[in-house]
Amino acid sequence: MWAGTLKAGKQVMAQAETGPQGSRAAGQPAAVTEGRQEMARELGWYASFSVAFGFVSIATGIFTTYGAVLATSGPRGIWAWPISVIGQLAIALVFGALAARIPISGYSYQWVSRIVGPVWGWIMGWISFAFLGVVVVAVDYTIASTILPELFRYIGTTQNAWLITAGVVLLQALLVAISTRTTHRVNNVAVTMQLIGMIALTVLLFAVGAFTGKLDFAHLFESGTVPASGYYGLGGATEAGPFALAFLLGAFTIVGFESAANLAEETKDPARVIPRAMVQAVLSLGVLGFLFLIAVTAAAGRIDGVGASATPVATVITAVLGSVIGKILLVLVVISIFSCGLVITLSGTRLVYAMSRDERFPGWRLLKRIDRRTATPLNATVFMMLIAQIILAVFSRSTDALFELFSAATLLPAVIYAGTVAMYAAKRHSLPPSKGFSLGRWEIPVLVLAAVWLVYELLIFRDASFSAPWIYVLVLCGIGAVYLAVLIIRRGRDSLTMPDMADVDRALDTAGTAPVGAAAERTFQ
Repeated sequence: MWAGTLKAGKQVMAQAETGPQGSRAAGQPAAVTEGRQEMARELGWYASFSVAFGFVSIATGIFTTYGAVLATSGPRGIWAWPISVIGQLAIALVFGALAARIPISGYSYQWVSRIVGPVWGWIMGWISFAFLGVVVVAVDYTIASTILPELFRYIGTTQNAWLITAGVVLLQALLVAISTRTTHRVNNVAVTMQLIGMIALTVLLFAVGAFTGKLDFAHLFESGTVPASGYYGLGGATEAGPFALAFLLGAFTIVGFESAANLAEETKDPARVIPRAMVQAVLSLGVLGFLFLIAVTAAAGRIDGVGASATPVATVITAVLGSVIGKILLVLVVISIFSCGLVITLSGTRLVYAMSRDERFPGWRLLKRIDRRTATPLNATVFMMLIAQIILAVFSRSTDALFELFSAATLLPAVIYAGTVAMYAAKRHSLPPSKGFSLGRWEIPVLVLAAVWLVYELLIFRDASFSAPWIYVLVLCGIGAVYLAVLIIRRGRDSLTMPDMADVDRALDTAGTAPVGAAAERTFQ
């Protein structure tokens, strides 16, 4: 049961509306009735898949990090991609098993709070907030710094990249604030266009490149300007080896699939739909992304100046496919990246809303509100937009802003994933059975694979080039630590108590067969 100053459990569960069916018809809009703040359960499989697919967005990740991989690892660095995909797939399977048990907005924050303890859950939620704040800037900055200069043939600077990114962040926040349904419609269209566009782009690069003799498959195995000696070495105490740094390409790109779990309260039959959507998104993106990387890298071997280009992927596309077709496809890539930022903004607002609803976030009284006109957490959306603008202002002054942004946006999810996987491994025997998704006999192999991958990934960040991301992480964690200390001092540790696992499971089981308020009241009295 809830303790201290938290609301009664029945009210929280009525707000969360976490049952498999929900108490309202799926098509009904969100409502604010009888003091309860609710959001409609109207998302199906494709919407859930689109959220996971749109957040990951191989177009975003590859356009953002490919230049850095060429510089630190050379062309053969792309072979780190399939290994990264396997590691991230193991994490997605663990997250799927948790999402099937606790389908509530806030994913890792909710899971850790209920399974390990409220303080650890709060820490996980705050780290997730720090990640979502920086990753939306990293994604949107990609549009301004790597694609638009190639598309419109102008010289990119830190100033114009700052202005363009700020405008994109604002537009995404407006869409999320206006209507959740509109946001998902825009994202569904954008994801469909991304699928069509990336498949078409990959096929055209292979076909046109082969026809014009611009494919050099031997280039896939070259180290480029990176010395071949010690290429696969682990590196030293403060530096990672060349091949190790190549893993950042997959580690940055294949993240965010868990965003589907962050919309669990708005998804129909979330215990079954969300795990499958996450796994299918990782698999499809992994295969398509690797084919695209092979096509781009093979073509780059016959094109002069790619290594020195600030926009190497865009340069290859334009050189192989010509200016007109190349620009059309680059427009599709811009739409894909915009969709990615849109989903991140949506996911960030839901996390802030979930923590505020539990009275655990700075300014929770304002940020937990659902706007009557838009039926969205409007204040939380504005808050996330302002945080993104502040982060943009801090990083955009650097000439290496894109690398610093994507590095921070790779480090933080690795920490989140590591904490969540460790929690699952430690508490898996005490979890209730899932009716939607289970790892079964593959549980131990999946956990071992996920753990090995995460340890290796986190060790990459010992490299001295990641000092700026570490500073960002430490500053944000320091701010969070101060707020958590104030929260505990003012209200006591018991005020952070969450419902125990058995209560949550019973509430989820019964909410679909009785009115939400009644189910929760039976559970928490």
